[in-house]
Amino acid sequence: MIDLKPSINFGHDLKNNELAGLWLLLGSRRSLKIVHPSIFQLLFWGVMAGAVNSLFSWLVAGQVGTFNPQGLISYAVWPFIALIVGIFLSQRMNNPRLMLVPALLWLVLDTNIILIQCLLQYLGDQDYLNFLPDSIYNAFPNIFAGLFVWQSLAVIWVFARELKWPWWERGLIMLATIFTLVVWQLSMKSQPIWKVDDVQPTISEDALYAQGNLLNQALEKIQFGDFAQTHWYFLGVAGDSYDSVFSSEVQRIRSQFDTRFGTFGRSIGLVNDPDTRTTLPIASETSIEMALNRIGQQMNKDTDVLFMYMTSHGEKEHFELENAPIDLKQVDPKWLRGALDKAGIKWRVIVISACYSGSFIPALQSDNTLVITASASDRSSFGCNNESDYTYFGRAFFDQAMREKTSLKDAFVTAQATVSQWENAQGFEPSEPQWSLGKNMEIMLPQLEKHLFPSPLKTDDAKSP
Repeated sequence: MIDLKPSINFGHDLKNNELAGLWLLLGSRRSLKIVHPSIFQLLFWGVMAGAVNSLFSWLVAGQVGTFNPQGLISYAVWPFIALIVGIFLSQRMNNPRLMLVPALLWLVLDTNIILIQCLLQYLGDQDYLNFLPDSIYNAFPNIFAGLFVWQSLAVIWVFARELKWPWWERGLIMLATIFTLVVWQLSMKSQPIWKVDDVQPTISEDALYAQGNLLNQALEKIQFGDFAQTHWYFLGVAGDSYDSVFSSEVQRIRSQFDTRFGTFGRSIGLVNDPDTRTTLPIASETSIEMALNRIGQQMNKDTDVLFMYMTSHGEKEHFELENAPIDLKQVDPKWLRGALDKAGIKWRVIVISACYSGSFIPALQSDNTLVITASASDRSSFGCNNESDYTYFGRAFFDQAMREKTSLKDAFVTAQATVSQWENAQGFEPSEPQWSLGKNMEIMLPQLEKHLFPSPLKTDDAKSP
């Protein structure tokens, strides 16, 4: 016989019910011995469960969308079923206070589990869980789906053990519960509490017709190099349109090169961003190849040098180009090496900021090339979110180190240390930026850098009256 304790006061009952929910998670009958059911406790935990489930749905929706009452009604089906079970048990056991217990315990346990999910979802959105292996991070949804199933089965389990139900009765009830859970879960996917209307990406007519002219105009603006001097050319590629940090980064770095490093008239930016489709040429294999060919035609191949910066998401041997609804091919190392060779560009500094970007080094390295990557071939890089103007590596290398140092090697070493410091402070797995310098470029680079970094003398002269 289940002997329920009488209600004492709201705070005392709240504490006991919280403990009862934790014992329920373990499948312990102790949860039935310490639970303090009352209508006020049921209402409180019902409101709490609805609130935290709404919060979780909002976080999963990306903190956008609209509240969907139907989703909350769908969620309320389960505590309602638990309440019906409680009514049945209270009549069967001739114990009216037993009526609230199944629903109350279910709500307490659900509230605690969803609170943990909210915390993990928030930390994941803020990139605080990037130190976890992908296998563990990707397993979270399945783990919590299992916990949701268990919280319903746990109520049946503790009651079945306490009331000594026969094994066949336990089995039938659990099978019926699992079947109902599956059906409910399928319907719940189409009715979340916080709903985001699916909007298919589109490209406007203005952007469609503007792109051809934008690319041609940008290519025509790339000037000839003076054969009596050494010039740097800049090509920036922002690969993904759904994270604005890449667009912002390329535009800022191109401006930095034009104003500080003298590439004005010899630079081009290819950007995938919905906000720039009518003002800047998009980044694609076609536009990258055309830009490289134009630069190769305009530059003095023996004395001029290309600085190419690419920033996006990435996988091993894969640099992502995305600009929905346009179906773009992805950049792989062999294709990029072939495009550079075909353009006839001899001296190359190639910087790639993307996860696993170190996997591009074997294909791109040559005697006349410096390759810098934001991460090793088996590591992720960080700082890719819409709230930032730069990725971690982009900020450390371009916005900080290259404003202070007068050599690419010094700038890289400083940026490498800065990125490592940021990653350690936030518990991220080190990205391990890479440096690969060809033997001819090693000899040539100090001479080329004299034409890249402003000399102290020129800076002082500029400040003189």
